[in-house]
Amino acid sequence: MDSAFQILPLRSDRDAAMAEIVRSNLRAHGLDIPGTAYFDEALEHLSAYYERPGRAYYVLAAGEQTLGGIGIAEFRGDCCELQKLYLSDAAKGRGLGCALIRFIEDRARELGYRQIYLETHTNLAAAIHVYERAGYREIPRPDGVVHGTMNKFYRKAL
Repeated sequence: MDSAFQILPLRSDRDAAMAEIVRSNLRAHGLDIPGTAYFDEALEHLSAYYERPGRAYYVLAAGEQTLGGIGIAEFRGDCCELQKLYLSDAAKGRGLGCALIRFIEDRARELGYRQIYLETHTNLAAAIHVYERAGYREIPRPDGVVHGTMNKFYRKAL
C-alpha cells in the first residue's frame, strides 16, 4: 500500500466522515433503504460500537482525510463478520479495498477468529469482485441475518 495512506483505529472524530462514506456508497447503488447499513443505529457512533471485545474498526486515512474503513465483529463462535468495508470515490480503483481486507483478516486472526463471514448485495458488483478475488466463497443465507435486504453471503477460512 502506498505510504501516503495509513490504516488507523477508528476514533470518534472520524465517525461522521465514515457515516457519510457508508451512506453515499449505499445511496449510489440504490441501497439507501431499510434493511441495509444505511439505517444502522450505530452508524453515527461507529467508534463506540467497535470498542467492545471481539470487535475492531479501522479507517483508511491520508493525513486528516478519511478515505474509507473496514471492521469486524463477532458472528458465531470462532467466526467473525467483516463489516462496513466502504471507500470514498477518491480511494476506489487503487487496490485499497484489497489492502484493507488483508489487514482486517490479520486483526481477526489476532483476536482468535478462524473464519470470516460477510454479507453484501448484488448491486455492489465491484465489492463482490473484490471479495471473490480475496478468496471469499458464496454460501447460503445463514439464519439471523441482521441486514435483511442483503442477498449475497460469503465466508472464508482464516
